[in-house]
Amino acid sequence: MGLLRHRRDEPAAQRFQMREKLLSIGDDFWIEDDQGRRAYKVNGKAARIRDTFVLEDASGNQVAHIQERKLSIRDKVSVERGDDTAATIHKALVGLRDRFAIDVKDGADMKAHGNIVDHEYEIERDGHTVATISKKWFRVRESYGVEVAEGEDVPLILAITVAIDSLT
Repeated sequence: MGLLRHRRDEPAAQRFQMREKLLSIGDDFWIEDDQGRRAYKVNGKAARIRDTFVLEDASGNQVAHIQERKLSIRDKVSVERGDDTAATIHKALVGLRDRFAIDVKDGADMKAHGNIVDHEYEIERDGHTVATISKKWFRVRESYGVEVAEGEDVPLILAITVAIDSLT
């Protein structure tokens, strides 16, 4: 499938393929790696008042719980691991373009900016890109890629991507 070819002087990134319009409650889908192997499963929980998704690894172990937070001034989605909130994602109030603020509990906060609706955006921390989301890498309709920089928390970044999708 070959997403992006990286230069030899750049560290290798991990790449994944996700489905566009993936977030129908009750829908389950697989996130595949750049070799076409099933890497993570997004389980959309049906019959819930709030949007709820569970990110599982290929063995079926839950690695993150993604849930919409109601009763707040602006829409928020939390990414939980175990009984702890790992990150909270909400739409940034400044600017005309789609931008999201990502509050990370045990680390530096991040932001997502670009054309979120068309799946052409970046997630940054301290001015460094930690993930690039793009539809340009695939000829398959209704798919887009997530390229996660080396050394980043892959399940957390994928869960954040699912959370951003649920907010748009």
